[in-house]
Amino acid sequence: MPIPPPINPALRDLPTYQPGRPIEEVARELGLPAADIIKLASNENPLGPSPAALAAMRQVLANIHLYPDGNAFHLKQKLAEKLELHPSNLLLGNGSNEIIEFVGHAYMSPGVDVVVSQYCFLVYPLVTRLFGANLISVPARNYGHDLEAMRKAITPNTRVLFVANPNNPTGTRVSNEELTRFVREVPPHILVVLDEAYFEFLESPPDLVAAVRSGAQPNLLLMRTFSKIFGLAGLRLGYGIAHPDLVTALEKARQPFNINSIAQAAALAALDDADHIRRTRQNNARGLQFFAEAFRQLALEFIPSAANFILVRVGDGQRVFEEMQKRGVIVRPMGGYQLGEWVRITIGTTEENKRCLEALTQASSGR
Repeated sequence: MPIPPPINPALRDLPTYQPGRPIEEVARELGLPAADIIKLASNENPLGPSPAALAAMRQVLANIHLYPDGNAFHLKQKLAEKLELHPSNLLLGNGSNEIIEFVGHAYMSPGVDVVVSQYCFLVYPLVTRLFGANLISVPARNYGHDLEAMRKAITPNTRVLFVANPNNPTGTRVSNEELTRFVREVPPHILVVLDEAYFEFLESPPDLVAAVRSGAQPNLLLMRTFSKIFGLAGLRLGYGIAHPDLVTALEKARQPFNINSIAQAAALAALDDADHIRRTRQNNARGLQFFAEAFRQLALEFIPSAANFILVRVGDGQRVFEEMQKRGVIVRPMGGYQLGEWVRITIGTTEENKRCLEALTQASSGR
């Protein structure tokens, strides 16, 4: 007997988001020992979480039978101190993805236009379609955001505009001056969602928190995450930075206790571990240089990256991805992003990067 059709017609043709494949799944499928597989597919921190975060997580386990602090008081206080903001400027989500969904609840509906760049994070279009809004995708410029074209694509029905800087999956960034000017020029009735998931990897990051701090940009929502440089992807914790009135509106879509006790404790400790962040940045810079030099020697086109991953053109991206899996290396094919000739490689440790390059070279040559 068939199941009843979904009440929401937007679900009928909505694709399911496919993340990077987990090690355990590939091990089962290919009959490989899980310990022999490396995953460089989901832009995770190859150094793992902060040791201080691990210790903090262990300390809260004895009280795991109790509900977490639904308002995450201490974590918001710490973030506010770091950012020189008031806690009322902060919104916490079960990963940045949940904050994107909050935006959908608050701003998207049939008849609303949402503007994105061509090679944008796939969750933006998925959430737009989930809420029945209309997606306007603006052609990329050199695989990155064409901010002037995005501004011109604004219609009378536009209510949300997404920009990721650095951008996932291409690793491109826009200049600080261009980004600041763009945010200032977007009409005030349109919400600008600036996704800064890879913000901490930038050498000279823009300071748009200042626009929130001063109250000059009430239509701006900055999104950041503990999944990348902090190495806490498995805990699912992201946060938004915005005007208090915007935070209050988005909070109405938030489920109670969306941030668990373990995540709150880990994030508090991770924020103070400057050494872990420094080592992660150093490892990432070495890895980006390693792959860039290797790709030049192999005459492979790649996109210079400002994040913790790199996009490389390999011909048949799906085939190379599958061949690398057989060699115990998981990367990310880019067919779902209209980049079928490319694969995305997360920067790993020195040893992982060398093994990945070897597998890529063998897979590309058919050996």
